[in-house]
Amino acid sequence: MLSRARKILTTADIAGPRPLQGAPSAMTKKELRDRVEEVGIVPVIRTSSAEDAHFAVQEVAQGGIPVVEVTMTVPGAIEVIREIVKKSPNVIIGAGTVLDAHTAQECIKAGAKFISNPALDVATVQLVKENPDVMMMSGALTPTEILAAWKAGADFVKIFPCSVIGGDNYIRALRRPFPDVPLIAGGGVTQQNAAQYLLAGAAALSIGKEIIPRESMLLHKPDRIRELTRRFAGIVRTTRARLAEANHTPQLATH
Repeated sequence: MLSRARKILTTADIAGPRPLQGAPSAMTKKELRDRVEEVGIVPVIRTSSAEDAHFAVQEVAQGGIPVVEVTMTVPGAIEVIREIVKKSPNVIIGAGTVLDAHTAQECIKAGAKFISNPALDVATVQLVKENPDVMMMSGALTPTEILAAWKAGADFVKIFPCSVIGGDNYIRALRRPFPDVPLIAGGGVTQQNAAQYLLAGAAALSIGKEIIPRESMLLHKPDRIRELTRRFAGIVRTTRARLAEANHTPQLATH
């Protein structure tokens, strides 16, 4: 199970997200996995109303990130997902803060293309594993939980809350025993440390209020959200360019 290979960075990854080819509804699990790794960012929408959630999805997509997670803490979240899937057919919509398999199933029926949770729930991971067109971002914190999530069939393992347990140093430490497990850093990712998480080996970043600030939601400031979206996308692009350059730099032979 641990032999699933990590995706190698390509020039497309470095250039930034491409426009989606075809609707997300037609994408397979593998295509979804590849797309999330390419984009490198999963914006998390945790708003106080369905109207705000619709607004946030639209603005993040306009900013150039075609992947959005709507958490179950949004009022009427499952119906919100259903409506967003209809109104934003070119955005990969996922469900976040999904705490059990029943809720995951309802989200999938509503059109969610990925399920994310803040902590490991093996039953949920196993349910999503059986669906060839939906991927699983399983929450985990300890090495034991990471291994359990991966063996259960998670497509990504989200380390949450990452910042309070060592940040990028923790991701770097985890990559040594788990080189083939795609890790998503979540909880406390900012413009100041995003690059460090990527350099440490994170496959993607889960970002909430740093990309969708509360004041921008209250005042419905689209320019601010779009600007932050572009900034984070730029950080991913430039950091991956640095990684690609480092990987292609010839090493001096030692005798």
